[in-house]
Amino acid sequence: QVQLVESGGGLVQPGASLRLSCAPSGIGIIFSMHTMGWYRQAPGKQRELVALITSGKTTNYADSVKGRFTISRDNDKNTMYLQMNSLKPEDTAVYYCNVNPPLSHYWGQGTQVTVSS
Repeated sequence: QVQLVESGGGLVQPGASLRLSCAPSGIGIIFSMHTMGWYRQAPGKQRELVALITSGKTTNYADSVKGRFTISRDNDKNTMYLQMNSLKPEDTAVYYCNVNPPLSHYWGQGTQVTVSS
């Protein structure tokens, strides 16, 4: 079964930038045909939607990341990205990608983002 694979996380200092990538593990989903989203889950908290991009490339962001994060999609590579700038300690979480609304069988392992000085 196809899963979505996230990469690009890491340990960074406050104010730094990271770019996350999301791609399918095999064939079976074409990102451009779906509304896709980036989600995150911090320790002890519920998973939350951070950003989404529609098939028409309309984007929307959670208030907490608006102006700092940018979601994008490369249709040729069938890959989605999340550019994260001006990272804050409260951005620390495991980041996941999925369609929106999410489907359980697409959840991958996520990628850990830790923002700490």
